[in-house]
Order: sequence, then structure tokens, then C-alpha cells
Amino acid sequence: MDQKLKILKEWVDESQSIVFFGGAGVSTESGIPDFRSVDGLYHQQYDDPPETILSRTYFDASPEKFYKFYRAKMLCLDAKPNAAHQTLARWEQEGRLLSVVTQNIDGLHQAAGSRRVWELHGSVLRNYCMKCRAPYSAQYILDSKDPVPRCTCGGIIKPDVVLYEESLDSHVLQGAVNDIQNADLLLVGGTSLAVYPAAGLIRYFPGRRLALINKSSTPYDQEAELVIHGLIGEILGGLSAKS
Repeated sequence: MDQKLKILKEWVDESQSIVFFGGAGVSTESGIPDFRSVDGLYHQQYDDPPETILSRTYFDASPEKFYKFYRAKMLCLDAKPNAAHQTLARWEQEGRLLSVVTQNIDGLHQAAGSRRVWELHGSVLRNYCMKCRAPYSAQYILDSKDPVPRCTCGGIIKPDVVLYEESLDSHVLQGAVNDIQNADLLLVGGTSLAVYPAAGLIRYFPGRRLALINKSSTPYDQEAELVIHGLIGEILGGLSAKS
């Protein structure tokens, strides 16, 4: 076994309160596109940049254009959990993983069986009427024939995702911070650590065992005790944590 993977396995085996902090790279192995890689959404050509389309200003001003992009690129409802999601869920069941802190909005951690998941940027699986707050499913959004999905009361339905210009949910943020502060191993995977304020949360980790797993380098590589470059699903799926 590679020396770095051996160290990671030892850390996992010795831990009782792992916190996993993950980003888009966790879900790319499930077929969900990321944003910043060479083939990511930010490198594709649209009439407006994805960062603009996924902003609150754009949603309010051009909801029809927003939903055209959102339905085509953000709703991947057929995606299934991969080895990374499944391994993390198993660690939680074994009592060694405290929680998952994710920047993803796809709900795949919960689909794999994880229960304590802090969704920093919300979830496409939750939607609500901006007028009466009635809930709607992601399938309703996808199947709606209206360019802009509307509630039976006539209000516009908005995905429960954090758009650019919107603040993170304070309850979710505090929960994530508390767990990171109480972790004995902070495992960061599948994220470029370029999106703030989410990326800044790892500053709250007071321990020494900070491990980063990502396809490319991150701004925090020099601060981590262990850095592994590769696919998060392949790496976590290849670990055989003791039960």
C-alpha cells in the first residue's frame, strides 16, 4: 500500500470523531459536473457566465433564463452515490465519523445513508414557494411545463440552494463549525477550497490531523499533514476501515 494511503488508513482506524469536508469533486464520480475543472461548468460557454446565472440578482430579474440553465445543468436526479459517499456513511454507522460538511447540493450523502450532513449551500431536493412557503420536490421542478415553476397559489418556486449574493444558513454554519472544532481528524476531499466563506471553515479545526484529498493542488496543501492527489471515490473506496 502506498505510504500516504497507509497513513490515512491508520488515522481513520484510530479516529472516533472524523469530520469530512467535501466539495464538487466528491460527486463527479457519480456523473455530476463540477464547476472549476477544465471540463467544468465555468469553462463552458453560455450567454451569461454561470456565476451570474446562479446569483440572486439574476434569479429575481430573469427567472426564466435561470431555470433554463438550472434544469439543464443543476438537476442530476438520476445520479447515484459513489464509493466516497458509501464509505463515509459506513464510517458514521461504525461510530467513527461525526458528520459530513458539504458544499454540494445533490443530496447524495443522505442517499448513501449519512444522517448528520451539514449542507452549506442547501439542496436541490428542497424547493419552496416564495409566497406561501409550500414545499415542492425537485422532480416537480424538473417536470413542470412552465418556464418558471409556480405554486398553486401563484407564487414563484425557488430552490433551497444558496445563490451567489445570499448568506449561508446560520444554523447550518454553526453546526459545521462546532463539529469541525470537535473533530480528531478533518478529512477534506474533492474541493479546490476556493469558495468562501465555506472554505474558511477548516480554519476552525484545532487538531493536527488535517488530510487533503483532491485531484489538483489547493491553497491549503502546505498546511495539511497529509496531501493525496487523486479521485476521492477511488481513494476512500480503497480503504478498508476496521469495524
